[in-house]
Amino acid sequence: MAATREDNVRIDIESLACSIEEEMSSHKYMSRKCCIFKTPAILSRCNEKAYIPNAFSIGPLHHGQPNLKATEKIKANYLRSLVDRLRFREMTLVDIIDSIEKIEGDVRQYYAEPISCSTEEFVKILVIDGCFIIELFRKFSYKELREKDDSIFSMSCMFEFLYHDLVLLENQVPWIVLDRLFTMTWDSTHEKSLIQLAEEFFENIFSFLPPMLHPIKEIKHIVDLLRKWLVSPTAEEEGTYSWELMPSAASLVEAGIQFRRGTSKSILDITFNDGVLEIPPLLIQETTETVIRNLISFEQCYPNCKPRLTSYAILLDNLINNAKDMEILCKNQIFDKWLNPEDAVSLFNKLYHNTGIKEYYYESLCKQVNGYCQRRWPRWRAVLMQKYFNTPWSVLSTLAVIILL
Repeated sequence: MAATREDNVRIDIESLACSIEEEMSSHKYMSRKCCIFKTPAILSRCNEKAYIPNAFSIGPLHHGQPNLKATEKIKANYLRSLVDRLRFREMTLVDIIDSIEKIEGDVRQYYAEPISCSTEEFVKILVIDGCFIIELFRKFSYKELREKDDSIFSMSCMFEFLYHDLVLLENQVPWIVLDRLFTMTWDSTHEKSLIQLAEEFFENIFSFLPPMLHPIKEIKHIVDLLRKWLVSPTAEEEGTYSWELMPSAASLVEAGIQFRRGTSKSILDITFNDGVLEIPPLLIQETTETVIRNLISFEQCYPNCKPRLTSYAILLDNLINNAKDMEILCKNQIFDKWLNPEDAVSLFNKLYHNTGIKEYYYESLCKQVNGYCQRRWPRWRAVLMQKYFNTPWSVLSTLAVIILL
């Protein structure tokens, strides 16, 4: 009699059930506090360097990498200078470590990737990296705290590294760690808050950071703080599920639309009124792509996060197709350009590639602009201005011809 499948293949059902239950165990689920992610490969394809640190490892995800070990000595020196000042407050390094150890288990839940290092190693990373950031912010704001041979303030290249490395989504420690360390090491002679110190340090990333009109709450980490700065001053506008493209800057000029440098508190607050498209200025420099890409990465990974920066990148990609578009926007002082036009065009054309959005926050704006473009008079007026009234001599010659006729 032929053997049946049941005779030849037997599985340990109880063992398999235990294995599946282990996969379903609570530690496999993403915590609600989770907010620090490794950038998905599909997003990093366009520019991997925009997501990985150049010199400083912050947090556990890049800790111990050979190319980042040289700056560990700088972080240790900053911790020493901070601890030295604590002697006058009867606070010790032991007190700091004990305080962070108490929240170590909670802090692990902020990372999407499992943290493989031990409790002792993880607390060590949080203390050294967290104190380094706080001491950096304080020394940036209070010059009297800097030592003559300070490794960061005596070397011009260091700030280029820091402005890149501190805004990486993978290179974060939770804000609750920074806030706790800041509170423990605060002194009355340097009374600025942690948010104020961070604002001063990062204010050069964009043309300006909006002033804090309202207290920013529930900060998750530095990347989240930067995003909140940009989003909070904008109008509470709901996103739409449809997506309408906007013509390029050159096409809009041909249609009679003017560009104007906006004065809004946020780079995201782009408006259109009576043929004028107002866009707040954006400083384009070496770190611009890194900052925007990591803000977009956070929006893509964090649950129920509104894609405000992703929508902004889509709109800029619509406006900028070639160097001519870039020149129009720079001529109207919308971009403070540090890069050459070709590099800037390449930057904006790839910012949002491989992203996905459920809501688009410039649909209404695009409809207004496209509706205006379909009207004939603005286009005719633009043609007349470009061909016959673009210089004083052309105006005079045109008037002369009219008088003679």
